[in-house]
Amino acid sequence: MSYAVASALQEAVYERLTFDANVYDLVQGAVYDGVPAGTVPPLFISLGEEKVTDRSDADGYGALHEVVVSVVSSANGFQSAKRVAGAVSDALLGAPLVLGRGYLVGIWFRGAEARRITRSGTRRIDMRFRAQIQDSSL
Repeated sequence: MSYAVASALQEAVYERLTFDANVYDLVQGAVYDGVPAGTVPPLFISLGEEKVTDRSDADGYGALHEVVVSVVSSANGFQSAKRVAGAVSDALLGAPLVLGRGYLVGIWFRGAEARRITRSGTRRIDMRFRAQIQDSSL
């Protein structure tokens, strides 16, 4: 197994979500690796947790990355967050991600959870994607 491509995958996901025209129209570039301190926009995307398992084979090192992409909204309902979540899914699944290291074998939507965060009054949708990566650098 190699965790060496994790950074390249994160960069590709971040770049795709930041520069996708449909996503940009909805969140105006509010895509974060970590939620910034202070005041945040009323609707934004945050890259979340990642779980990685070995998928190496006779041809080389590989890994299966399960990543979470979250949409957070301060709106009273879920509609705007769901619109953004749909655009995120379209952006990530619509065309192959180009990695700075290794290559993407495939990426798949695995599920989502939409919930109210009582403490903050926000709405949050956590989407799970699974990406199979081969490390071609070794």
